[in-house]
Amino acid sequence: MNKIDCLGEICPVPVLKLRNVMDSIQKGEDYLMVTDHSCTIKNLESFCKANHLKYDSEEVMNGVWEITITSNR
Repeated sequence: MNKIDCLGEICPVPVLKLRNVMDSIQKGEDYLMVTDHSCTIKNLESFCKANHLKYDSEEVMNGVWEITITSNR
């Protein structure tokens, strides 16, 4: 699984980092984004829906989320 580390990054940086790798994500391939910025969750969800990417988030510890992004295309 590929990892995108966004700890300490505020929006729109996480979305821009995902956009930079989006075209290289193969169907069924997972990317794991780690963030500690709560606004990232909603922004990434919207971005993933608009770009046909599967999105799943989990708060793994207080204030830290792991977001799994999978290509459906």
